[in-house]
Amino acid sequence: MKTMNETFTLYNGVKIPKLGFGTWQISNGPVCYDSVTSALKSGYRHIDTASAYGNEESVGKAVRDSGIDRKEIFITTKVPAEIKSYQKAKEIINRSLELLNCEYIDLLLIHAPKPWSEMYPGSPKNYDSENAEVWKAMIETYREGKVKAIGVSNFGISDIENLIKQTGFKPMANQIRFFIGYTQNELTNYCQANRILVEGYSPLATGRILNNPEIQRIANKYQKTLPQICIRYLIQKNVLPLPKSTHAEFIAANTEIDFEISASDMEYLDSLKDTDK
Repeated sequence: MKTMNETFTLYNGVKIPKLGFGTWQISNGPVCYDSVTSALKSGYRHIDTASAYGNEESVGKAVRDSGIDRKEIFITTKVPAEIKSYQKAKEIINRSLELLNCEYIDLLLIHAPKPWSEMYPGSPKNYDSENAEVWKAMIETYREGKVKAIGVSNFGISDIENLIKQTGFKPMANQIRFFIGYTQNELTNYCQANRILVEGYSPLATGRILNNPEIQRIANKYQKTLPQICIRYLIQKNVLPLPKSTHAEFIAANTEIDFEISASDMEYLDSLKDTDK
């Protein structure tokens, strides 16, 4: 079976395509619409957006205009990091449903445990109680059937355990920054041990990894592009990659990942550090 047709299974039984198309930094309008349209034509069936990206409207329109059955397309969106109350979370979730113009969201995430302005090491304020309130709103929306699965993004172990402690409800996924040379091993191992799917955003380190000579040597060995090696690496780590591009040829090329990186080459890639420098 082609990797594009394979799925991970969340702990509630929901199946999620193993490769997703990311839309971070793609502006609402023709560019986003065309990019998502190209992705769907290339075989992607998993589109990742967020309220904070401001492009949910274009994502939803591209999905509707594709002619593909909605049930075959997996849509992820996110509650903004700055939203930290039950009521505002409910409002923004309904707003996302309106902008996407669909009856349900497949996966809804809390975008970050703190507002972005406070997402730095040693940030003093704790948002445990506020995150629990947002999580309660998401649990309620999930139980209403408006959302098929719920999870988090950029959450550390203590952030996840706080949600479980306060609500008894475990996230189904954690979307984190993940690429060759930056794999957040402790967090990844924790999530995988607890059946929380790890999704990796910026698998190409937002482009900074593309000139890395060590990874390029591996790509040459397999007669693959460097992005294909980066994406396949995540798949073999049981991490769901979310590559992003606005170029149709690259969008299509990033789906050509039906090959196997050898165990020794995976170990070599594991050894690389600071690949985004």
